[in-house]
Amino acid sequence: MSRLILVTGGARSGKSTFAERLLQKLAPQGGTYVATAEAHDDEMQERIRLHQAQREASGYGWHTANCPLQLPEWLTEADGAAVLIDCLTLWLSNELLQAEQESGEGPELEQRLDARIDELLDVLAEVQGTFVMVTNEVGSGVVPAYKLGRIFRDAAGRLNQRLAARADEVYLVTAGIPIEIKSRMVQL
Repeated sequence: MSRLILVTGGARSGKSTFAERLLQKLAPQGGTYVATAEAHDDEMQERIRLHQAQREASGYGWHTANCPLQLPEWLTEADGAAVLIDCLTLWLSNELLQAEQESGEGPELEQRLDARIDELLDVLAEVQGTFVMVTNEVGSGVVPAYKLGRIFRDAAGRLNQRLAARADEVYLVTAGIPIEIKSRMVQL
């Protein structure tokens, strides 16, 4: 049986550090770090380098898989593994940008994103293992000024809600403090 854990919070809240430590505790023998970021500039290259150095310094048996776009497809091969996905909103933004290049900003863009979210959820329902998934909480800020930003924010909100509904545990990380929130969820 799979164990799905969602870790959410704002930018620089400590989500990744918490998720790494959590997977290390759950799978002390080692795990796979699925990196979804793409380095399009020097600053992002440095961020990725720092994340890699932090993982290496931990002494944990990390195997890294770079997966900026084909996440559902990659996960079909991860059956039985201990996996940390960092992060789902980067994966979703990569999917959004690719879909925009191929189909523009019409209604098919949102349909395509929703289809990719469906594929991810379908795969997670089938594979076995421990999956710790990091995502950004993007709905607490201002409404984006541009259409593409609003499409992304709405799709990320749908992704997070659907994953949280399926997850066994959901953590909110704020100022480096993780709080388990799913067990405190109000049932209506």
